[in-house]
Amino acid sequence: MIYYVIPRELADKYYEEFKKRFEGVEGVEVIIDRRESERRVSSKGGEQRVLRDRRRRRPGDSWGDV
Repeated sequence: MIYYVIPRELADKYYEEFKKRFEGVEGVEVIIDRRESERRVSSKGGEQRVLRDRRRRRPGDSWGDV
């Protein structure tokens, strides 16, 4: 199933037009986005990620410093 999502603020203008356009297309449904607010609550979005090396030296490793 493919959902063609129309933002709430554009629904009055485009919903009926796109519903008619995709009426005969199997597997496509036109819907209006019902969300009222952003789901992300943190204002720290886009913060720089810290990447760390996951490789660890094993205890008793006989290779030493190569």
